[in-house]
Amino acid sequence: MTIKKYADKYKSGLYVLFRLLVGLMFFMHGSMKLFGWFGGSAQQLMSLMGVAGVVETLAGLGIFFGFFGRLSALGGLITMIVAFFMVHFPNGWNPLANGGELALVYFASFLIVLVMGNGAWSLEKVLLNKEVF
Repeated sequence: MTIKKYADKYKSGLYVLFRLLVGLMFFMHGSMKLFGWFGGSAQQLMSLMGVAGVVETLAGLGIFFGFFGRLSALGGLITMIVAFFMVHFPNGWNPLANGGELALVYFASFLIVLVMGNGAWSLEKVLLNKEVF
């Protein structure tokens, strides 16, 4: 069996795994800023980092649970654009040198979620019987 056959056979489950990992990791980043969890320190809620923490926490949960996943991905996309250009880009254009590679990887991940939606096993489909956004 070729890789394409395996990929096609398990596409739905692999996408859910992708969505779960991206959502969990983004939730963890946000909750570091928002609550000081996972080795972080809580930021002032009305600061730029505090707002980023709120968006990252909510977007991560939305993507993880498949509840308003596209809207959550849009919030994450905007947050990563702001993060890259306000925090990382002033330190140079090279993402590997300015620390912005994770922001770009998240950006690409959120583009995929924005296009693909929740996929299988989504809370939105269970509660609302459809994908709203």
